[in-house]
Formats: sequence, C-alpha cells, structure tokens
Amino acid sequence: GIWLGVEWDDPQRGKHDGSYEGTQYFKCRHPKGGSFIRPNKANFGVDFLTAVKDRYGLNDKQDIQYGAENTLVFGTKTVEFVGMDSVAEQQRQQLNKLVDISVRECAVSHAGETEEINRTCANMRHINLSKNLISSWETVIAIASQVRNLETLNVSENKMKFPSTSSSICSAFSNLKILALNQTEITWAEVLLCAQGWPALEELYLSSNNITVLERPDNVLQTLKLLDLSDNQLLDGNQLHLIAHLPRLEQLILRNTGISSIHFPDAEFGCKTKMFPSLKRLAINDNKISQWSSINELDKLPSLRSLQCNNNPFVDTEKNPETLIQLIIAKISQLEVLNNCEILPAERRGAELDYRKIFGNDWLEAGGHWNPEKNKPSREFLAAHPRYPSLCLKYGAPEEGELKGRQPLTLKNQLLTLTIKCPEKPEQKPIEKKLPESMTIQKVKGLLYRLFKIPGSELKLSYESSKLEGKEVELDNDLKPLQFYSIESGDCVLVRW
Repeated sequence: GIWLGVEWDDPQRGKHDGSYEGTQYFKCRHPKGGSFIRPNKANFGVDFLTAVKDRYGLNDKQDIQYGAENTLVFGTKTVEFVGMDSVAEQQRQQLNKLVDISVRECAVSHAGETEEINRTCANMRHINLSKNLISSWETVIAIASQVRNLETLNVSENKMKFPSTSSSICSAFSNLKILALNQTEITWAEVLLCAQGWPALEELYLSSNNITVLERPDNVLQTLKLLDLSDNQLLDGNQLHLIAHLPRLEQLILRNTGISSIHFPDAEFGCKTKMFPSLKRLAINDNKISQWSSINELDKLPSLRSLQCNNNPFVDTEKNPETLIQLIIAKISQLEVLNNCEILPAERRGAELDYRKIFGNDWLEAGGHWNPEKNKPSREFLAAHPRYPSLCLKYGAPEEGELKGRQPLTLKNQLLTLTIKCPEKPEQKPIEKKLPESMTIQKVKGLLYRLFKIPGSELKLSYESSKLEGKEVELDNDLKPLQFYSIESGDCVLVRW
C-alpha cells in the first residue's frame, strides 16, 4: 500500500533515517528522526479562513447541514430557515471587525480562495500564524497580500522554504512593522533576500534558526529598531561588525549565541565607536564572554543605556555579587539599567568612587601621578581601565590616605579581635570574630544576621571597653565604621533584639 515518509520536529518520536530494508526512501537531518505513516493518519491542513472561523466560533458548518434553499437539516429534522442571508451577512461583519487574529496551532497550510480573506477580514492588522503547517514563504505572501494594513505577523515554528534568489518585490508587507520568524530554519542570506519586501519593518525576531554567518545588510533593514538573534550560534563577535551600521537599531538581543568577545576596533580607549550609533539596549546573557575587556568595549557605544549580561564566565571572576555590579557600572559610563535593575545616581557615584580607590595603587604603579605633568599611566593600565582617567577628572585623583587603607600589607594591622555576646540570650555562647576597623555598623549587622538569622533592622548593638569596665557605648549610626567608636581588640560587642 501507500505510505508517507515523515520527519518529526522531535526526533525522539522517530524510528529511522528514512530507510527501510536497505532502501533510502527519504532523508532526515537526524538518524532517528523519521517514520512511515499511512496517509489517513496525516493532517494536510486547512485554509486560513477555515481556521479563523473555527478558532472564533464562526464556522457555519458546525453541527448544521444545509438542505434545499432556505432550509437547514439538524440531524434527521429539516427546518425552514428565514433570514439566512442576513445571518451570513452578520457573520461576515463579525469577521470584518477582527483586528488581532491568532490561529496558532490550527493546522493552517494554505491561503484558500483568492481575495476571500480580503472580502471577509478586511480590518486585520495583527496575525499570529505560528506553529502551523505552512511549508513555503509563498503561502505567507498569498495570505499577507490580501490584508491591506498588516502591521504584525508571527509565522514562527513553521518549517518553511524561502526564496534562494532575488524575486520580484511584492507589496504584501509594505506596512509591516513587526515580524517573527523564530524556528523557521531561515538563513541570514534568505533574510536579506526577503527583506527587500519589508520597507517599513521595525522589529525582526530570528531566534533558534541555526544562523551562523551574517552578511552586511546593504539597502535593506534600514528601518529596523529591534533585532533578536538569540539561540543562534554566531560564535565570533566580529560577526557583529557586519550589522553594526544599521542606522536606527535600538535593541539587539544576542542571548545564547556563543560569542566569547566584543571589540570595536575603530575607537581608541575613552572614545566612542561609529558602530551601532543608535543602540540603547543590548542583551548578551548566556554567552562565553570571559574577559573584562569586552565590558570595557561596551563603553564605546555612544547610546547604550541598558545591558543584560548574566551567565557569562567573566561574572565568576568576582565572588561578591555587589562588587561585580559596581565594576560593570563604573566601566560603562552611560548605563542606566543593568540586568533589568535601574541604576540610581547615588549607586553610580558610589561605584565610581570605589573603582577609583580599588585600582588606585595599580594606577600609581603603572605610572599614574597626582601631578598632571607626571601622570603617564601605561598603555596596559589604560587597556584594562579605560575609564580611570575620566573618573579622576570627575572626582579628582585618589588621595594617598585613601589608598593606604587598601594596601594588603596594612590589612592585618587593621583587624580587630572582638567578642560578640548576647546578654539577654544566655544560651547563646560568646563568639570571637576578627573584623576590619573600617567595617561599618551596617555591615556588622549583616554579618550578625547570617550568624543569628535576625534581620539587621531589629538588632541593637553596643560595646564594652576592656579599659572602662561597666561602661556601655551604643553603636547607633549604621553608616559609621567601628574605628569611629574607638573600639579596640579585646572589646566585647553586645547584641540585643
């Protein structure tokens, strides 16, 4: 008998590669992705309008059979029907009112009768055709060409064939602003060919298409504001240079693309690149970026305001998450949002001041100096810290006193050995801790929260001096360091809640 060869989207459902008893009947991308089925088990799909009527409960064939003129058959009974024409007209009006239509996963495979969509759904602007049985871009054109004001189109999760050579440009997508082509197996070369027919496109979603190579989009995609290339293995950050001159691109999504570095070779340290002139929002999370130099490069983007960069190897180089955030903020001058969190002005100021202090000794060792005439930091230092000179201009060079406390050799001398007691909780044994004298009371409370699991806001701290027996001094200002209260090694910190 007759059998059909099918390849499953999920290869786990298949049994072979299209072979049977040594004969190759069809080819599969996956060695176990294929099956043979009988034709009666296959669904070859429906036309667009049938799917719309089924989805929105407007299919006049459901539960009813038409008899002779002006009669309807319900089961075995024939009923004369008055005003059938007006009901059909009413139904057409209801379809005509639909602006936003979704026929996701409705087995749409073809457009149907020519101009029928235009007559029935004239006001459609937004269409979701994702996860259907559309096998070619020509079918999408046949549907779209009947929708006069189409603005949004989602045809994701349809395994389609796209034009491989430049074809005549049709006006089907003349008003299209948003297009989703995720999981359609489109290549970048095919995108550029089809894009000749997208003169007004602003958002293009191309996730999960095995796109590995980019080409320069000459004379196409010039109106694009958002481009999503996530879950494609681009691997090489230099590929980005090929799309870097899209004049209006404001948002670029590169999540899980395998890129390991970012570099803008046209700009020196502290200068702005001519690439991505309008880019405001960049997502590079879930990649393989391991060097801080790539984060330094992002400061060259003239319009960058928002960054997502979680789950990259460079993140693991700093164990303290707060310090990590401070470093990124200090390195990218115009950033306003980091990993979906707004950066407040006070937070930026604190991050930049800390950065200036932390790397102050490195600056001095590399040739930095308080005297502007002698201030000549090495090229290696500027490559690692390109924003350092501008931070010194903004806040002044770090003073010698600021840097001494950060030298590793003096840290040991700064540690205080303190006994921590809970006078109202005798069951809690005293704890001995070594704390830096520069530690603020707020951070001490944070440490005690981890020890006793009591929120810092509920803790009241004081201390008893070993020199003044019976006298208790309250530690009442969270922002002051321990040294402010003249605490010395051997003193006892009292904790109450």
